[in-house]
Amino acid sequence: MTTQSENTLTVEAASTLVNELRATFASGETRSYKWRISQLKQLYKIAEHHEQEIVDALLSDVGKPPLETVAYEIAMLKNSSKTAIKELKRWMAPEKVPTSLTTFPASAEIVSEPLGVVLVISAWNYPFLLSLDPVIGAIAAGNAVVLKPSEIAPATSALLAKLVGEYMDNSSIRVVEGAVDETSALLQQKWDKIFYTGNGRVGRIVMAAAAKHLTPVVLELGGKSPVVVDSKSNINLQVTTRRIIAGKWGCNNGQACISPDYIITTKDYAPKLVDALKTELESFYGKNPLESKDLSRIVNSNHFARLTKLLDDDKVSGKIVHGGEKDETKLRISPTLLLDVPRDSLIMSEEIFGPLLPIVTVDKIEESFDVINSGPKPLAAYIFTNNKNLKEKFVKTISAGGLVINDTTIHLAVHTLPFGGVGDSGVGAYHGKFSFDAFSHKKAVLYRSFFGDASIRYPPYTKTKYRLMKALMTGSIIGIIRAIFGKS
Repeated sequence: MTTQSENTLTVEAASTLVNELRATFASGETRSYKWRISQLKQLYKIAEHHEQEIVDALLSDVGKPPLETVAYEIAMLKNSSKTAIKELKRWMAPEKVPTSLTTFPASAEIVSEPLGVVLVISAWNYPFLLSLDPVIGAIAAGNAVVLKPSEIAPATSALLAKLVGEYMDNSSIRVVEGAVDETSALLQQKWDKIFYTGNGRVGRIVMAAAAKHLTPVVLELGGKSPVVVDSKSNINLQVTTRRIIAGKWGCNNGQACISPDYIITTKDYAPKLVDALKTELESFYGKNPLESKDLSRIVNSNHFARLTKLLDDDKVSGKIVHGGEKDETKLRISPTLLLDVPRDSLIMSEEIFGPLLPIVTVDKIEESFDVINSGPKPLAAYIFTNNKNLKEKFVKTISAGGLVINDTTIHLAVHTLPFGGVGDSGVGAYHGKFSFDAFSHKKAVLYRSFFGDASIRYPPYTKTKYRLMKALMTGSIIGIIRAIFGKS
């Protein structure tokens, strides 16, 4: 049984499921290179052979344009799979490390071993990629896995259950569909790791449940990712605005954890920036963006109401300088710019996760760093500038999950970079080998022979042994020589 969608998953059924997977893991099946590589290749086949079904599911769930699904979900998952397949032997190989004088003669290594049975709880905004990308790391590391897709993307959830059931080893990899009850039943079980992608409110629930069993977690959350636009270094404004738009509205209409959440620029430059954004937005989405097929819809009525509330706030309703059109029946909101938004407004106090983009102004661009650092640490932060000193200061002073200079969101596609948050924006990281590491235990192994047994470890403890042990523990050759000759 791959999916539990027919009936509500009870706590007892969840316990049985975990026990079944523990039995498979205990057999050693998932530890072999052969099993890991076969399952990674099967995951690749899912993305390779079912493109149209995946596109259709995401179109149904969030109205996602096919290009975004193919480029940002299917292609990225295929790239992750290919990287893991290519690098797996190297990742699995023990890492030789030097030893100290204290243990001489000896050799040492770090062995990556699987944690056991892990739980992956996915998100609705990129429901294909964010479900299977962590699973790649879990499989590569040799674990048994339960995947819980988001019920807010039901078409993708059902498709994942079907495809995983058909392609993967169901004795080790399962999908559980459902909503709050099913997730709660799963969270009551003891896991060897929990990987959650979503918002901070649920992240706290996941972390609290994990703490009862001392289960480690990876929390991929979000936050208010800022974009700083420098007015003094002669940036290419058209390229800047296009890259902001691509990262904001070209990523699921702003419903992405790393989408630009607000812009900071100087008061004198803001009107020029707004005009450039308006021009490019009209070029991309036309004069009536509510009819554009290149913009995702808002995922459901609850999120539509939440975004409407942000726009209707008395402090910001008069700040709209572009867009603001809504169609509740079709769950569509046009790309919206808001200028000179008060920092104490509702829209500036929580992650927007939608097509609204406030612009905050400062007198000097350097003040933008204080604005960013005055709030919780974001998942991503972006700056557009040609000023070398400003770039260096940005990297040194801004704490975020990741930084991008002169672009937005594309660090997500670089598998040699860790992707994860810091502080309120998340715990842990993944992508590439970081995914393998996230689901592995780094086991320390020291090898010694029977040769070179030192009597100074054993009683009776003489003054000579005392001096020699002190010298050995500090690793000082001179100290050891002095101790041997009776000098302190």
